[in-house]
Amino acid sequence: MRRQLSAEDAKFRDELREFFTTRIPEEIREAVQARRELTKDQMVESQRILNAAGLAVPHWPVEWGGQEWTQLQRHIWHEEMALACVPPPLTFNTNMVGPVIAAFGSPEQKERFLPATANLDIWWSQGFSEPDAGSDLASLRTTAVRDGDDYVVNGQKTWTTLGQYGDWIFTLVRTDPTAPKRQQGISFLLIDMTTPGLTVRPIELIDGGVEVNEVFFENVRVPAENLVGEENKGWTYAKFLLGNERTGIASVGATKRNLATAKQHAAELGLLDDPAYAGRIAELENQLLALELTALRVAGNSADGKPDPASSILKLQGTVLQQAVTELAVDLAGPAALASGAGDTSELPEWARLSTPVYLNYRKTSIYGGSNEVQRTIIAGTILGL
Repeated sequence: MRRQLSAEDAKFRDELREFFTTRIPEEIREAVQARRELTKDQMVESQRILNAAGLAVPHWPVEWGGQEWTQLQRHIWHEEMALACVPPPLTFNTNMVGPVIAAFGSPEQKERFLPATANLDIWWSQGFSEPDAGSDLASLRTTAVRDGDDYVVNGQKTWTTLGQYGDWIFTLVRTDPTAPKRQQGISFLLIDMTTPGLTVRPIELIDGGVEVNEVFFENVRVPAENLVGEENKGWTYAKFLLGNERTGIASVGATKRNLATAKQHAAELGLLDDPAYAGRIAELENQLLALELTALRVAGNSADGKPDPASSILKLQGTVLQQAVTELAVDLAGPAALASGAGDTSELPEWARLSTPVYLNYRKTSIYGGSNEVQRTIIAGTILGL
């Protein structure tokens, strides 16, 4: 089955394809294609090019840089960007805190933060998970106590991706420890990461990279004007944000690109004639097609700040397929996958040397954004009615 585009949508796709392949610097797209880590400067440069053309935040309200596109056009935008090896706009800015501020923030917060967030003038970090509050996020213990015109924040966040680059951090904090339900005493605060008492410490990962961090708050004073929406309503905003995150985690376009690359490597190695590999690749292609159709359905049904519960299916199956494709790459690389990664100076192909670090790194995808076990529970309750 193939999606047939209208003449208008085909023209829209072609225009995006030309822009992505001609306006984003080649060295940035080559780094994405090779699955190398991008520098902060490369990510900022790419997003600012997109934003200048109105292509960074098309899903935002029009007055803040969005586009009046159909859901299909948004899907085409995301897919073509991935297929052209263009790094997506920073998800913490564009899919998480930006939509929350646009939907629930004060007029002053929108004026102050949204333009800078879209242009990556502010690099946002996410302050949700804690050492004892990951998938069970409602058990968070970081506190914010009102003191005059400020909140005083104490506690710790962990797994803060790219927190070493962060300018600001959007944070879930407990403002009412006596609330009858844990979810009812949580608020959503925006915190300047240069504030005294805030410390960022790196965490070295299994692949040797430093991508995530711990963030400590010791009597950090945050102006009360940085509270988003109402006090103790943060759980509502967090659910809205996590619905957007889970949809984005599916990464259908990027997985299609990575699978196509793996298929090309298999052909070069003569492994497409092996029924086991040929069948494995065909099965992944079919599952990706089904996931893409689910993504279109979710995009069409999300409205009024309430994401479609099927976003949990996207998160679950999307991450399963991402991991399956990275595992396929390791198997194709064979012994070369045991090389030391990007720093290895041997004559082995770069994709083969990077296959194991990428495979190890992608173990995280079934954990963040709500673990896949949690997503199965959500699917059972909200979709299957079990």
